[in-house]
Amino acid sequence: MTRSTTDEAAAEPLPSPKERRRLREAKSLSEDQVAAAVGVTRATVRSWETGRTSPRGRKRALYAKVLAAETKPEAEPEASPGAGPGPGVESVTEPTAGAGVESVTEPTATEPAAVKPAAVKPTTAKPAAVKPAAVVAVATEPEVEPGADSADARPAAKPAGRAAGKASTKAAVKPAPHPVTRPEPVKTGAEPERGLPAPPPPEEPDFSPADAFDELYARTAPGLVRQTYLLTGRRALALESVERAFQLAWHRWPEVAVDRDPAGWVRAAAYEFAMSPWHRMRRTHRHPDAPPTEPGRRALFDALLDLPPAYRRTLLLYDGVGLDLPETAAETEASTPAAAGRLMTARAALAERFPEVAEAASPAAQSALLHERLGGLARAENVPVPRPAEAVRTGGENRARLWTRAAIAGVALLMVVTGLTLHTAPTHYEQPVSPAERVGGVPPRGGPQQLTAQDLKLQRSLREQVAHGPERLVPETR
Repeated sequence: MTRSTTDEAAAEPLPSPKERRRLREAKSLSEDQVAAAVGVTRATVRSWETGRTSPRGRKRALYAKVLAAETKPEAEPEASPGAGPGPGVESVTEPTAGAGVESVTEPTATEPAAVKPAAVKPTTAKPAAVKPAAVVAVATEPEVEPGADSADARPAAKPAGRAAGKASTKAAVKPAPHPVTRPEPVKTGAEPERGLPAPPPPEEPDFSPADAFDELYARTAPGLVRQTYLLTGRRALALESVERAFQLAWHRWPEVAVDRDPAGWVRAAAYEFAMSPWHRMRRTHRHPDAPPTEPGRRALFDALLDLPPAYRRTLLLYDGVGLDLPETAAETEASTPAAAGRLMTARAALAERFPEVAEAASPAAQSALLHERLGGLARAENVPVPRPAEAVRTGGENRARLWTRAAIAGVALLMVVTGLTLHTAPTHYEQPVSPAERVGGVPPRGGPQQLTAQDLKLQRSLREQVAHGPERLVPETR
């Protein structure tokens, strides 16, 4: 029974995944720092913050302790009188052994008349001997007389249905030699009952999607234009690529807003648009702009443009932006060995042209030198200034609205043409009439001779006198 009570107390509820990430960012902690404090990898911390997995056991306790340091100053909700633990119960709910030891010493600091040091056995030196359930029973048991009967003290030793705490209390703590009195009964606000989730901290006012987009644009757009210029060698194309990438991000903002790295999402979209081979067919982007005038920077600029696009992008991400090799491989949609090979090939190509790169003492020194040279080249060039974020947002919306209307108009026109075709099309096949032709060598048409005047007279007389002839020629009606 005592172990189950301890396990329930140790399973402290954690905030929601979104709240975990907010608490970590509020404390200015990176994923690597949290992973080092808990003893896990950065991918595990990332899965905890996205909600795919949840910590358990000791790691859950350590992770909760890291996040709880931010929420301790929050206001404590009130509990029903006589049912909640005392002021020192919050530290008892910590799942680690050290938390249970701190809970024994905290009430002595806040309530000097509650428990004397002589009343507790020297078991605090062994964290395993002082269990959280025993401490809870001591904190919630009011006024226990030294000679009181166990039956009288039993109802007071069962706050919120925890009868198992009494047995562990008798085994770990002896009663005081005099009645234990508290300055005040448990009437003021106390900590929430054990097992119930802690109240969430007050939420900060959320920014609107437009405000969040404007903040991301103002923070990343200028540097991204310079990066894209080093990638393409064209100033106008660099500015267009960045604006199109942000317009695409605004169009898919629900997806970008919950992404782990929104700036990386926009950077990948800008690089993909800038490196599209279809730009070669455009007259304005067929040739690169004028190179830098300074000889050293011009040589570096030409060396970058001579690299294949995939190698140039890998070198810029790793040595220019400063990404790790796995992140560089993921953004370039390549395996880690392939990205490492591209990086080494690109560095070797630059080392052939620049002796200082080849004479670097180590790959780290070589990377630092290239980072400095690429940064100086990007900052020295005059690139177009990005438009305001509102103009980019409205431009993307107008573009989407225009294409939507064009698509609707095209579909309507197609329906009209189809209906007109169905209405005017023939319903059956009609064989065409052959044209007339004159045929020669055929004898004239034969037939009876033309009647003469005597023949016509005889024919007329026969027609008129047929009813007035002899009776034998006319049938009789009977």
